Amino acid sequence: MKDPASLVRDEIRALQGYHVPPAEGLVKLDAMENPYPLPPDLARELGETLSHVAINRYPHPGAPVLKRRLREAFSIPDALEIVLGNGSDEILQLIGMAVAKPGACVLSVEPAFAMFRISAIAVGLRYEGVALRPDFTLDEPALLAAIERHRPALTWIAYPNNPTGNLFPREAILRVVEASPGLVVVDEAYFPFAGGATLLDEVGRHPNLVLMRTVSKLGLAGLRLGFAVAPAAWAAELEKLRLPYNVNVLTAAAAELVLRRRDVLDDQTRRIVAERARLERSLDAMPGVTRFPSAANFVLARVPDAVAGFEGLKARGILVRTLHGSHPLLENCLRFTLGTPDENDRLAAALQQILA
Repeated sequence: MKDPASLVRDEIRALQGYHVPPAEGLVKLDAMENPYPLPPDLARELGETLSHVAINRYPHPGAPVLKRRLREAFSIPDALEIVLGNGSDEILQLIGMAVAKPGACVLSVEPAFAMFRISAIAVGLRYEGVALRPDFTLDEPALLAAIERHRPALTWIAYPNNPTGNLFPREAILRVVEASPGLVVVDEAYFPFAGGATLLDEVGRHPNLVLMRTVSKLGLAGLRLGFAVAPAAWAAELEKLRLPYNVNVLTAAAAELVLRRRDVLDDQTRRIVAERARLERSLDAMPGVTRFPSAANFVLARVPDAVAGFEGLKARGILVRTLHGSHPLLENCLRFTLGTPDENDRLAAALQQILA
């Protein structure tokens, strides 16, 4: 036989791909995007800049200008290296490929970012998940016991966590780093909304700690630009696996320009954080809704009936993320990305109607 059933690995055939639902005509509050466009003056400058980009030429293989801009924008020390990815998903895969020795294991908490598991299986690693507590706090004893039992080559921890939105204790993460025989990667995709919480200052102090970030949540999701911050020894190995020219010239030029205007991005971030507090207050006032703490640009809540809630919101023109059925701890949970004030008002009013 020459068909996929006979040639594709069994664990790949058993996977379900990362699902992105259609959102045409809907208020899109499902994908943790920044709801604000660039201001007109910056958009015009971006258009002018991109019109001069030499798209007939390959990108610079090392993207030194872009790396310098990232270093300035995110206060990355000169002693640490930056590895660029076509979105942080590519960084996930690069790291998995680097440690994918036969029989090696990847560990993460659950529920967590679905791509931790998908990327591990894709590169032939065994995946093990450690459940969070029912309130989504870290079960540190269970995690340390799993590290001792499975001896993972790679452990993923999101800080803040997705889809729950909460921050695990910093010192607990550092104890995980110390206890781990393999690499620990801390995913700080939602760093802009976390009140300054970061482990960037710990990278370089531990030989097995790497940090991952993205510009997507800052309002540049369409650029598909992620990066790892790593000690030189780890960066050198990841660079061997990074595909040539993986960050295109338009992405590089756009990011270089917009990241010079951190004032614009930071103002949008402040508005999103303010809207988070407002939506949390609305959810807390709704009977039957349990809202969980968030340090991200989304809020997770348990409702009486997530399926009815999701469909009811969609019928009212609002797309959110239903997590019901994805993990036992997420029973009847919906995840709401923060939108504009008007979008958040529409969400709260619609949800109130559905609950009534």
